[in-house]
Amino acid sequence: MQSNKYLKWFAVASTFGMLLIMLGGALVSKTDSGLGCGRHWPGCNGQLIPDEITPEVLIEFSHRLVTGSVGILILILAIWSWRSLGHIRETKFLSFTAIFFLILQSLIGAAQVKWGQGDFILALHFGISLISFAAVLLLTLLIFEVDKKFDTDKISVGKTLKWHTIGVSLYSYIVVYTGALVRHTESGLVCKDWPLCRNDQFELPTNMHEWVQMGHRAAAALIVIWLGIIAIHVIRNYKDQRAIYWGWVIAFIIVLLQATTGMTVVLTKLNLYVALLHSLFITLLFGLLTYMLLLVSRSKLK
Repeated sequence: MQSNKYLKWFAVASTFGMLLIMLGGALVSKTDSGLGCGRHWPGCNGQLIPDEITPEVLIEFSHRLVTGSVGILILILAIWSWRSLGHIRETKFLSFTAIFFLILQSLIGAAQVKWGQGDFILALHFGISLISFAAVLLLTLLIFEVDKKFDTDKISVGKTLKWHTIGVSLYSYIVVYTGALVRHTESGLVCKDWPLCRNDQFELPTNMHEWVQMGHRAAAALIVIWLGIIAIHVIRNYKDQRAIYWGWVIAFIIVLLQATTGMTVVLTKLNLYVALLHSLFITLLFGLLTYMLLLVSRSKLK
């Protein structure tokens, strides 16, 4: 039990570290600091530790240090979880997924620094990091489940909720990708009004940037509606299952916050703090949806 106690704290620290990686990556993109260290990797501007510190260097170099440090934590967490909780069926898969996708996102980041990447490839970077974050979060929840403080072993859902869960979880990744595409194609302010591109008239987008921006808004609107429908269904039918009930209620609250910050980002002309909140909420939402997916995969059909 003592080792489990330490494992819990280590898992929480690793999850928090992954959250810092997610926000750090968003900060690098939103401040255009991706080349703060020039075309050098893993060094910075030809040095192991840069002696000239500009804001761009500080942001990019700090992000690299955090990613490297947290990567070591996750490697230890994966091995520790494998040895301690290998009897739980999801542990080995999540351990491998956390490490694999963290390495993959690091390699994509390095490739961008060394050789540059197209916008549509770069947009995958946040999504790949998100998968690693979700895997670490689920590992942490598995570790805490050992105490049986959650009633997750009594989950029973119907086909309707099962398919909603699978569908909205997969669809959320499309929303994430379109949002990252807005950032990397610099389409954030191509439409200065909200919810329409030009609020005085309704018309189709006239160029690629407008299509990217309005496509993301349409995708985001759909997931808000979809999660609202699921929340209503769960409130009506799953009051006796706390994990399911509160999971979907919280998911709907988070997506409303996500939509609100998305609107505010446009109206405040890309305010950095609001933009980081926007990234935080989608990270939390995706993590929660993957947990709902995990619970559904274990459940018995009603």
